[in-house]
Amino acid sequence: MRSRVVVVSWLLAVLALAFLVPAARAQNALVVSVWGGNWKDTVDRVVGKAFTAKTGIPVEYEVGGTIDRLAKARVAKGNPLVDVTFTTSHVGRLYISDGLIQPLDVSKLPNAKDLAKEAIRSEYHLGVWAYVYTVVYRPDLVKEDITKWSDLWKPSLKGKIAMPDFDPSHIITIAALMEGGNEVTWQKGEAKLKQLKDSVAAFYSTDAQSQDLMKTGQGPVQVMLSVNAYHLQEQGIAVKVVQPADYPGVVGIDTMAVMAGSKKTDAAHQFINLALSKDIQTELVKALRAGPVNLGATVPANLKGQPGIFSSPAEWKERGYIMNDEARAKNLPAWREWFTANIVKK
Repeated sequence: MRSRVVVVSWLLAVLALAFLVPAARAQNALVVSVWGGNWKDTVDRVVGKAFTAKTGIPVEYEVGGTIDRLAKARVAKGNPLVDVTFTTSHVGRLYISDGLIQPLDVSKLPNAKDLAKEAIRSEYHLGVWAYVYTVVYRPDLVKEDITKWSDLWKPSLKGKIAMPDFDPSHIITIAALMEGGNEVTWQKGEAKLKQLKDSVAAFYSTDAQSQDLMKTGQGPVQVMLSVNAYHLQEQGIAVKVVQPADYPGVVGIDTMAVMAGSKKTDAAHQFINLALSKDIQTELVKALRAGPVNLGATVPANLKGQPGIFSSPAEWKERGYIMNDEARAKNLPAWREWFTANIVKK
């Protein structure tokens, strides 16, 4: 009986140790929340490995969609499961209003001095790369040139357009701008956008769906993320990324923040500062085909001057439309509801 107790006790101890070792390793790691797929892989390869090499601190990741990760952060408020969060600039405003992220210590972020002013979204979150949603099309399937947002309303494009349904803020804002409004007075564009309904062939909910619609020709004209368009070009799909002549592409700026309650704030600041460095920014541009936020970063020749790639203060000002983050965060639920009811539903 005693020997059985000893054996059982020994087994329990071994099992406990097996669970404790990963827990201890996780406790020592900096945990970063980011999107999955290529986004996570690139952050790990370009930033995470360089951070570990420099500091000796391992990096682990929590991956998921923007809103899913926000929901997890709300549940864990005050005792966060992650230390650094990547999110969009407007959803970052929801993190701020919910008290989920802490003010950044700029004294620990010397590379922030080299950022484009547009990348400084608040005292809580800083941009790490940029892109635009703009018009992208396949010239082999669409024989006429598309040079403006307003071209989407041409009768000849009926049944050829695809656009996102999960975040219609880009096309809603463009329609409003065409009617003298903006993202705050977005209702001004409602009638204009309804005129586009019959031209839409498909809606997509993920980057993968967007690219598939372009590859198959089911959606040869799209309101598309510039990063995805450049990825298609690298795969040999001849798509044209438009720098619209009437209104610029709608800029997206993904940001980084330190979670409120993190026990690793010093390491978190080191990670963010490294990600903002000239050398790392140069590598991120090449890897993601997104625009740098550090004005000293080098942009590859094939991307220089392309939509979503801003290399100077003048380009940031002239070649992209940056929405008001607070208005976008506040209005997104209403936009999705209106868009679903009036554009998506047949």
